[in-house]
Amino acid sequence: MPEGYKVRDTSLASEGRASIEWAERHMPVLMELRRRFSGEKPLEGLRVAACLHVTKETAVLAEALRDWGAEVYLAPSNPLSTQDEVAAALATSGIHVYAWRGMSGSEYQWALETVASSRPHIVIDDGADLHVLLHGDLRDAASQVVGGTEETTTGVIRLRALEREGRLLYPVYAVNDALTKFMFDNRYGTGQSTVDGIMRAANILLAGKTVVVAGYGWVGRGIALRFRGMGARVIVTEVDPIRALEAVMDGFTVASMDEAARVGDVFVTATGNRNVVDERHLKAMKDGAILANAGHFNVEINVEALEGMSVSKRRVRRYLDEYVMPDGRRLYLAAEGRLVNLVAAEGHPSEVMDMSFSNQALAVLRLAREGKGMERKVHRIPREQDEMVARLKLETMGIKIDELTEEQKRYLQSWK
Repeated sequence: MPEGYKVRDTSLASEGRASIEWAERHMPVLMELRRRFSGEKPLEGLRVAACLHVTKETAVLAEALRDWGAEVYLAPSNPLSTQDEVAAALATSGIHVYAWRGMSGSEYQWALETVASSRPHIVIDDGADLHVLLHGDLRDAASQVVGGTEETTTGVIRLRALEREGRLLYPVYAVNDALTKFMFDNRYGTGQSTVDGIMRAANILLAGKTVVVAGYGWVGRGIALRFRGMGARVIVTEVDPIRALEAVMDGFTVASMDEAARVGDVFVTATGNRNVVDERHLKAMKDGAILANAGHFNVEINVEALEGMSVSKRRVRRYLDEYVMPDGRRLYLAAEGRLVNLVAAEGHPSEVMDMSFSNQALAVLRLAREGKGMERKVHRIPREQDEMVARLKLETMGIKIDELTEEQKRYLQSWK
């Protein structure tokens, strides 16, 4: 069983605690759930292994699970997204955290393996790296897992592939598919935090720029909407004809990436697929184009091709690298092609993560109670949980809504 923690510097703990307290103030739903179940300790005796971005919002979730009685082990879900001060605060508050900003690939793998070796009962993941490890090289460590959760679209895709192949070892709740997650976290959270990340990386004026958004899922919708709100002209690229048609009717220009590559000032990928911006697109881009990725993995922009094409490279800002092409054009890559909103900025605002992580916490409670009897497949979050999270959120915002009268309920249930 792994012991202790490994972080960059525990002297940062007081700074991290202040940051966590700020998040707690803006996550009232999760804090209410934390208070509601702390007395009964529903996770007493359980080990929870989590692979999540180590941010102040994740800290609120981890400490809620701790207060519910769980022993929590935490690894990062991206080598560059850890907030070192938050990791320090967690390490000094009883969470087994193994994370620091700027981890190498081998260090990141070590952290995942360390957390997996805790032989967890419940697994929380963002991107499914930990789930995949427990289904592969560390399969033996999965013997006690009663169930898991998955936070993001990319991870759910990977888990559904395991399910199709009949290889899924335990039931998993697709938290990403909860309405109070993807309609808000993916759209409003990623939309705002992606703009924030690009602004911190490049500090350019967005008004009047042409921004190309690759993908018009919930993440792409949010990004396109927020860039338009900043005064940019937005072009959407898609492979799905229905989503492309929706983008057109939402008022955006829709084009192929081959067409968009020639006119874009800023490119943002949000597809979950690889090489969406490929070598031929890089060759067509104009001098000064900025490339950023908002998808989970750093595969959407062909960084290898960019490296191979360039004659020189230098870091011009903390999160912005300049690549000089043989013809003298300069292309700029933000955050090394990783999640720009978490590498160059701080990720989603606490208010939106309040709903996402409330769903995570409630899914963990369900698994603790029912996981052993559940079918080994990817499960949807129950509608009643979604509605409960939404109602609690509205209450904390001081908003009241109507309720159906008995007459209205009977009317809706009648065929007449």
